[in-house]
Amino acid sequence: MNIHEHQAKEILKKFGINIPNGIAVFSLEEIDQKFKILKTNKIVLKAQIHAGGRGKAGGIKIVNNINELKKEAKSLFGKKLVTHQTEPEGREVKRLYLEEICDIAKEFYLSCLIDRSSSKIAFISSTEGGVDIESVAKNNPEKIVTTKLNLSKAVSEKDIKKIIEPFGLPEKLKMQAFHLIQSIYKVLIEKDANLIEINPLILTRDNSLLCLDAKINFDDNALYRHPEIVSLKDLNEENLIETEASKHDLAYIKLDGKIGCMVNGAGLAMATMDIIKLYGSEPANFLDVGGGASKEKVSAAFKIILLDKNVKGILINIFGGIMRCDVLAQGVVSAAKETNLSVPLVVRLAGTNVESGKEILKKSNLKIISANNLADAAKKIVEVTK
Repeated sequence: MNIHEHQAKEILKKFGINIPNGIAVFSLEEIDQKFKILKTNKIVLKAQIHAGGRGKAGGIKIVNNINELKKEAKSLFGKKLVTHQTEPEGREVKRLYLEEICDIAKEFYLSCLIDRSSSKIAFISSTEGGVDIESVAKNNPEKIVTTKLNLSKAVSEKDIKKIIEPFGLPEKLKMQAFHLIQSIYKVLIEKDANLIEINPLILTRDNSLLCLDAKINFDDNALYRHPEIVSLKDLNEENLIETEASKHDLAYIKLDGKIGCMVNGAGLAMATMDIIKLYGSEPANFLDVGGGASKEKVSAAFKIILLDKNVKGILINIFGGIMRCDVLAQGVVSAAKETNLSVPLVVRLAGTNVESGKEILKKSNLKIISANNLADAAKKIVEVTK
C-alpha cells in the first residue's frame, strides 16, 4: 500500500525525524487559512499523487505570496499529471501540499527497504539526491552504496558509518545522521513498511538534515495490524478494478495484456500467464480465486475481469481440489448471463466434480470453448483473440 508524501512525512515526524514545516490542502477554500498557519510567504506547492517525477510534469511550483499560491493551486487542482510512473492518461490532482522553502546546501539520496533476494534489510545511500536513483544506478553505479543488515533491534554504529559515508558529513552532524538512520529503521520495522525513500535528504546551510521528500510503501499482508495506516489509503489513487477485487477477497493484479485469466492457486496462475505468453499473447491480469471459492465469489471474479476494457478473451483454468469444478461452473454461467458475455471464453477444468462442471457448462447454451489441458486452452484462447 502506498501513501502520499504529506502522510509519509507525518509518520516520520512522529518518530522524531526532521521535516520542513508543511500542511496539506484539499480544496481552494482552505488556501487562506492554511497559508496563515505556515507563517511564511515563500512556499513550495506540491501536487500529491502516488507517482514520482512530479516536478518535470509541472506538479511542483514555487510561489512568493498568497496571490501566486491561489493562482497555481487553482491550476493544479483537477489537473492530470503524466509522469514516467503514471498511466498514459495520468493521475488527477485532488490534494496539494504547502511547504516552507529550505535553504539547501547539499542533496543526498537515502532509502531503507526489504531486500527479498538476500532476506535482509538494505539501506541505499548516494550523493546523487533529487534525481531518479534508477538513472544513477544505470549511469553512475559507483555513486551508490548499499548496506545490508540482519534483522535486529537497532542499526549498529559500524553499519551507520557505512550508510552515511557517501555524504561526507562533518563530525558535528554525525549525531543527527545516527538518529536519522535509527529512526528510519524503527519506522520500517514498527510499521511493517517495505520501503522508505527520502529523495532528497538535504543538508541545509544552517547544518540541519531534513527529509525534503518522502515515500513509504507498506506490506499489504501486515495491514491488519495497522488500522491507522489503512485509514490513510486514498482510493482515488488505487486501481478501481483492484479495489473492487479486494472487496471480494480476490487476489487480483491488473496487467497490460488482452487475455483475462481466472485460476485457482497462485502457482497455477503464474503458469497460466507464462503459457499465454509462450503461445504469443499477453495476460490482462493475475487472478487467484482461492481454494474454496463460492459460486458468488467466482461470479464476482468473472465480472471483475470484464471491467478491464482491454480484455478480448477469457481463459479459465481450474484444477479442482478444495475448489469444486461444479461450483466454478455455476459461478461462471451466472456471471456470463448477467454480463451478456461478448468475448470468447475458453475453459479448462480438472479435478473434483469435473464431469458435473462440464455438464453445467454444456447445458448453459453459452458459447464456451472447452480445452483438454492447459496447453490446449492457451493455444485456443490465443487463436480466437488474434
